[in-house]
Amino acid sequence: MPLPALVSCSRYTSSSGERRIRVHTAAAPVVTDLSEMYRQSDTGAIVSLLSRIAVENSLSDKLDSVRQQLQLKLVRSLKEYRNLYAVQHRIGGRLIYPESLRFLPLYILSICKCLALRGGYADVSLDERCAAGFSMMILPVKRLLNFIYPSLYRVDEVLVTEPDRINGSLKRLPLTLQCLDTGGLYLLDDGFTFLVWLGRMLAPELVNNILGVSLANFPDLSKIQLRECDNEYSRNFMKVVRTLREKDPSCYQLSRVVRQGEQPREGFLLLSNLVEDQIAGTSSYMDWILQIHRQTQS
Repeated sequence: MPLPALVSCSRYTSSSGERRIRVHTAAAPVVTDLSEMYRQSDTGAIVSLLSRIAVENSLSDKLDSVRQQLQLKLVRSLKEYRNLYAVQHRIGGRLIYPESLRFLPLYILSICKCLALRGGYADVSLDERCAAGFSMMILPVKRLLNFIYPSLYRVDEVLVTEPDRINGSLKRLPLTLQCLDTGGLYLLDDGFTFLVWLGRMLAPELVNNILGVSLANFPDLSKIQLRECDNEYSRNFMKVVRTLREKDPSCYQLSRVVRQGEQPREGFLLLSNLVEDQIAGTSSYMDWILQIHRQTQS
């Protein structure tokens, strides 16, 4: 594999006010086979670059246009890959993409639905949109992916597990309403906040043990602060919280509690993060894939 020299230049002003040109020279591996390039593709790096470009373009262009540009980039990449293998594999009308990029369509959809780019300028407050855009510009790849596609876990089923097995029992769920059981307790982690969602049919004793208060006597869940109580359920629940925090010590996630049907808090805290569902006029993941499929055929 050859290692050509890559040269890039940047202009800057020295401390004495002189305009200078800084030259950077580095060696980078390249491939001669296009299929090898697809196999070695890094989804996280691609998503990170596209999200930063989208946020930057949103400063001077319409949000709808920015989202269309993201979709167009995705369609072009899949179309090129299809043309590469159309004759060799006789793929017909199927939508194919390399194994290394199997999550790319989902992440692109997540970018389009994130706070920084969703809806129109009046659909999200300016402060929230700017904060989300700033976060997307500075977050490392791993945290960025978790920010645009948060981790969803069902917690009530692991609270009876032995504490040393809790970490292995946590399974990420797709971000869709179909994965939420009215009798379940769920935790959504976007890297900045832990959102605890209480199903409508969740056992009151379990809720009282975890929260340390009775919901009947404490109707305002926005003021609840999670703490460890003297019972097995609470200790295991806080073990789950600590386990997730230890995965990324760079940020201490604050906790918020919301109950099923509690509007408008449930809408903007949880439902807006279910990116695989059809929300506020946006496409569901299945509709999105079908749309991408049709465009790659044209």
